[in-house]
Amino acid sequence: MMVGIFDSGVGGLSVYREIRKLLPGEDFTYFSDNAHCPYGDKSREYVVDRAFRITGLLLEKGADIVVVACNTATAAAISALRESYSDNTKEEVRARVLKESGGRRDHIEFIGMEPAVKPAIGMTHTGVVGVLATAGTLRAEKYRHTKELAYGKVKVVEHIGEGFVELVEKGETEGPHAENVVRSSLQPLLDSGADTIVLGCTHYPFLMDTIRKIAGPGVTVIDPAPAIARHLVEVMERDGLLPDGTNGKASARKGQTLLLSSGDDSVLKNMASAII
Repeated sequence: MMVGIFDSGVGGLSVYREIRKLLPGEDFTYFSDNAHCPYGDKSREYVVDRAFRITGLLLEKGADIVVVACNTATAAAISALRESYSDNTKEEVRARVLKESGGRRDHIEFIGMEPAVKPAIGMTHTGVVGVLATAGTLRAEKYRHTKELAYGKVKVVEHIGEGFVELVEKGETEGPHAENVVRSSLQPLLDSGADTIVLGCTHYPFLMDTIRKIAGPGVTVIDPAPAIARHLVEVMERDGLLPDGTNGKASARKGQTLLLSSGDDSVLKNMASAII
């Protein structure tokens, strides 16, 4: 069994890291689309096209389920992906997936990302929740629906993480320059009274130490990746992709990870090596 994971770059490794903790015996193919990174400033049509191309490649490599480990790609493309790949009651879906998977699967489930606004509502003491995300995520309908959960309960303030993705793609997650970049986007949220910060991009958890250093001990920072990993396992168990009891159990077999990239793969390999 293989899990396919893709992101605009190395950010999705923050999700892969949590999934691998729960499924150490499974195989993975991770695709970094860093030649087209970042997605946040791209059109919806551009991101959807990339998502379909990458999904086809992951199926060709043997993926049995796909994690869209990118908030922007989830917002732009996951509905279209599910319509084209997930409903095996439709003959055109069955035909597409059977062809692209070499006859291995007749449908593919997709696990996407979502800013963790709902849990943040129950954590804030000041009544102000801050969201750091890309422009693509913040303007998406999916995010607006999520934000509606907070209406009448808490105030939600937002800021684009300007330069965050670029820092992580260079492997620069700490130091004076990284702190200056992070502070410029985080400080407006703190000045608005936010005591709970939601990370709405999978690149951002790699800046967690820097974010926490600037935010201080009184601010809670939420990384949604552990919850996404748990949801993946639930879906896999439901669909019979895992033996009963696999979740969280030690495995005698160590799964293999294939790393693919549309551009230079040096940072991807270094970061993945540290996780593995």
